[in-house]
Amino acid sequence: MNPSFTAFEKLHDGSKLLHLPNAWDAGSARLFESLGAPAIATTSAGVAWAAGYADGDNMPADVALGVAANIARVLTVPLTVDLENGYSEDPEVVARHALRLIEAGVAGINLEDGNGTPQALAAKVAAIKKLASQSGQDIFINTRTDVYLRGLAPEGERVAEVLKRAAIYKAAGANSLFVPGICKVADIKAVVAGAGLPVNVMDWPGVPSADELHKLGVRRLSAGSGIPQALWAVAAEMAEGFLATGSAGPLIDKAMPYGDLQALFVKPAK
Repeated sequence: MNPSFTAFEKLHDGSKLLHLPNAWDAGSARLFESLGAPAIATTSAGVAWAAGYADGDNMPADVALGVAANIARVLTVPLTVDLENGYSEDPEVVARHALRLIEAGVAGINLEDGNGTPQALAAKVAAIKKLASQSGQDIFINTRTDVYLRGLAPEGERVAEVLKRAAIYKAAGANSLFVPGICKVADIKAVVAGAGLPVNVMDWPGVPSADELHKLGVRRLSAGSGIPQALWAVAAEMAEGFLATGSAGPLIDKAMPYGDLQALFVKPAK
C-alpha cells in the first residue's frame, strides 16, 4: 500500500478542515510545506502556465507527470496532483498515468468531468482503482464536478445534478467529491448531507469562512489558482517597472531573502 495514500486519507477524517494550498512547481510546494501545510495540492492552471501551456487539458501528460514527480521529490507531506481530465479519454491510458504518479510517491489526484459525461469520468476512476489494486497500491481520487463552475445545470437544479454525479463517482471508487464554485450555505449543506463522500470546496468569492465550512461538514478547502495568479500580477508589475526605469520598484523590499529561499533546498526532504 502507498503509505502517502494512508496518511492523506486520514487528513479527510473531519477532525479538521484540510487547507490545501495549490503549488505549481517543486519550489512553491516546498515553500508551502515549510509554512506548515499538512499536505500539498497542485493547480493545473499554475503548472500549465509555468510550463508555457494554456490551462484546460493542453499540457502534454509527460510534462504534467514530470512536474508532479519533481514536486514529490522534495516533500515529506502527502501530495495530490490536479490531473485535469487525465490527459486522455481512454480510461486505461489515464490509469497508467495514475500508476506513474503512485510510483513517484503521489498520494492523490483530482480528476474532473468538465463538459464530459459523468460516465466517462467514472470509467477513468474505476480503471485507476483496478490497476492500482493489481499493483498492491491505492491513490486518493478527488472527483471534481464542474456543475457550478461551468453552469452545467440551471441554478435551482445544481444540487440535484451534483448529487447524481456523486453517486456515480462513489460507485466507481472515488474517495471524495470536489465542487468548485459552490458558495451558498444551503447548497453546501445539501451536498455534504447527500454526497456520501468527503466534500471539497474551493476558495471563491462568496464562499463561507473556513470555520463555517468546517461546521457545515466540508472536509477540504482548496486555494485553486489564486496564489499563482496573484504572483503573476506582482511579477508583471515589477518587470514592467524595471523595463521602464531600470528599477523593480518598492515591491523588492518585500522579497524573501536569498538565504531563506536557499535554506528550503539545501537539505531536500528526501
